[in-house]
Amino acid sequence: MPGWSKQRTYSTITTRSKMTNHRVPHPYVGLWVTKDHDIRHELLPNGRYVEARGNREKAYEGRYEVAESHIDYRDDTDFTADGEFVAPNVLHHAGMVLIRQ
Repeated sequence: MPGWSKQRTYSTITTRSKMTNHRVPHPYVGLWVTKDHDIRHELLPNGRYVEARGNREKAYEGRYEVAESHIDYRDDTDFTADGEFVAPNVLHHAGMVLIRQ
C-alpha cells in the first residue's frame, strides 16, 4: 500500500458535511459479517478495525483505509489485505462475502 499514512487514513474515513463543516462517519463504518457469522469485521470510525473469527473476538486488529469502493487493511503485525464494496451492503474480501449488519 504505497503512501500509507495516518493522515490519509483519517481523511478517507471521514468526510465533512458541506452544510455544517462537521466530520461525519465514512458510509462503510459498522459491522460486516459472513452469512454464517463466522467472520466478523467491525470497521470503527477512527480508522481501526477488529476482525473476529469463530470464538476469537479479536483474531486480528489494525487499520483500514477506504478509497471509493476499495478497502485496504493493515493489521497490527503489518499483514495487508484488501476488499471491494460491490453494493451498499456487500463487501467482497479474500474470497468471502460479508454483509452489513
